[in-house]
This record gives sequence, C-alpha cells and structure tokens, in this order.
Amino acid sequence: MNDFPIQLETTEKGGRYFVPMPNGDDARLTFVRVSDTHWIADHTFVPVPWRGQGIAERMVERLVADARQAGATITPTCWFVADELQRMSPAWDDVRRG
Repeated sequence: MNDFPIQLETTEKGGRYFVPMPNGDDARLTFVRVSDTHWIADHTFVPVPWRGQGIAERMVERLVADARQAGATITPTCWFVADELQRMSPAWDDVRRG
C-alpha cells in the first residue's frame, strides 16, 4: 500500500478528505456537516489506477477519528462508508448514526 498523505479541506457546510494522486487526480471522501455533532458522509471516490491500495479505507479511518475527536456521529449515505462502518462494528459503533 502506498502511504499517500490525507489532506482535509473544510467549509461552513462540510468538507472533504482528499489524497492527491501522482497523475493529478484526487481520491476523496466528502461530508456534510448537519451540525457540530452530526456529519453525513456522502461520497467516496478513488481513481481506478489507485483502487485496492487501502486509500479509501484510510480516509474513512481519518473521518472516524476526527468525528470522535469532535464528539460527532456519522450518517453514511455513501455505500462505501456504510460498508466500512459495518465491517468495523462494534469498534466504530460509537460514531455511527443511522
């Protein structure tokens, strides 16, 4: 697995975790901040050449860690985030909402 650094950009309404890929594309996980304590993870994307290297999983791990630090819960509307939260149950149940 390549160890690409995960970056975070935030706005008033949410943000995105992203990993710049060597070819200029970005892997990304986007979220909407419903409130300070409720986030919706709505989209995850990794460019085809970079899939299967754990990049999306690492972005979800970062999302979970940041949600815990903020005292927030996550509603996954993105199938990938939902699958990861389920796969990591019960360890991540404290941040899963819905």
